[in-house]
Amino acid sequence: MSTGGNKKIVTLAALGERAAAWKADGKTIALCHGVFDLLHPGHVRHLEAAAREADVLVITITADSFVNKGPGRPVFPDQLRAEVLAAFQCVGLVAIHHAPTAVEAIHAVRPHVYVKGSDYKDVSQDLTGKIADETVAVQSHGGRVVYTDDIVFSSSSLVNEYFFPYPDSAAEFLRQLRESARFEALQQGLESARSARVLVIGDAIIDEYHYCTPLGKSPKGDVINTRHLSAEMFAGGVLATANHLADFCERVDLVTCLGDQDSREDFIRAHLKPNVHPKFFQTRGLPTVVKRRFVEPGYMRKLFEVSFFGDDGLRHAGNPSLTRHLAQIAGEYDVVLAADFGHGVMDRSAIEAVCQHAQFLAVNAQTNSANIGFNLVTKYPRADYICVDELEARLASQDQRSQLETIIVQLATQLGARGMAITHGHHGCLIYSEHDGVHRIPALTNKVVDTVGAGDAFLALSTLCMAVGLPVALAGLVGNAAGAMHVGSVCNRQSIEKIALLKFLATLFK
Repeated sequence: MSTGGNKKIVTLAALGERAAAWKADGKTIALCHGVFDLLHPGHVRHLEAAAREADVLVITITADSFVNKGPGRPVFPDQLRAEVLAAFQCVGLVAIHHAPTAVEAIHAVRPHVYVKGSDYKDVSQDLTGKIADETVAVQSHGGRVVYTDDIVFSSSSLVNEYFFPYPDSAAEFLRQLRESARFEALQQGLESARSARVLVIGDAIIDEYHYCTPLGKSPKGDVINTRHLSAEMFAGGVLATANHLADFCERVDLVTCLGDQDSREDFIRAHLKPNVHPKFFQTRGLPTVVKRRFVEPGYMRKLFEVSFFGDDGLRHAGNPSLTRHLAQIAGEYDVVLAADFGHGVMDRSAIEAVCQHAQFLAVNAQTNSANIGFNLVTKYPRADYICVDELEARLASQDQRSQLETIIVQLATQLGARGMAITHGHHGCLIYSEHDGVHRIPALTNKVVDTVGAGDAFLALSTLCMAVGLPVALAGLVGNAAGAMHVGSVCNRQSIEKIALLKFLATLFK
């Protein structure tokens, strides 16, 4: 079965059938697999060398949705990439592979030879660990792995040079980054966080998206009517923050409150990563916080929102049992992260407990429609790292006009913080420490699907970087990369995964 009208482009199942038929005729099969985003002379030499290894050369390419090279990649969609490869005379057939590794493709084709470039020969440098798995798959069918040894180019370097997929403001920053920092140092810093003992505390939120199509104004009233299409729920607030950390740390402990009315506990437990260990406290007479957004799905436009806090949700005085628990355990952790959405968990006594006992305390105090002007980071008498957005920083400093570079230094000094970040939407972020000064890190994507939850991704990953002692510019870079990845998806449908983030960061250094 061919796809796209090109007889050399087939489904993976059809490729497996054709390979079996060739084998029955006594022919040998070589398989190449990759993204092949931007073909260059190195690819040409690689394919020609691969074709010499067997009677027939076939290629599988990674489908767009499984390319982990960051926002803006791949530059060319999978159908176009397949057509270009099919145009090579030495290529027999091409299939688009809808999976993150070539393992399934190898099992389908069962090649005599699996051919990779020389840059994959050192398995220890493989971020994903895929090469080892693919080698096992090849050998399980009696095949062998061959590494071509010819001229090597980096597609990512060429893309960065000629098809720059990031905002224009990022070009000069990334040039300076490549001169002053090494990806290996950043990677080692994130690896060192693996064994860190992490506690995340704050407000649990259920984000509901009700997708609907506006129909127009009702003739019987001043109301815009909509037609309901579907609904989706996400684990948000502190739950999302913990999930973002889960792929980077062996264990993440979580402390939060759920309502004793409509607690949503079963849903929450089902949507936490396996290594997130929650400790739930109850708030009596209240539901778990739910934020129900009505969304036009074409462009993810929010039409309106209804929030469920309970009658006393914003006046809730905290939970004494939670406070005692925090006082007992906060000092045992390398990192304590307070994700404070202003819905009652972080009351004065809980704040005092973590400020008194935490070894490294990271704080985000969010301003939202329910608490604007009343949930300021200044209610924390101390923090080692502060992460807020521009509005939150201006409200906390009571300064509407000054440059953010001035505000970030003043706030960090006032609160005695070792580091501070101000996220700034499509402008990126500012990040500061007394040792490294102020750095402005540009945004790393032009593609925005949904901004809800992106700040939580930035908070989680930049906190880890600051806690393990990475330079603030790298912490801001990692935070912006996480945010860029997150805005490419809907709400908290996906959490940040380590391999995907590292692969994105690696492309920035090329």
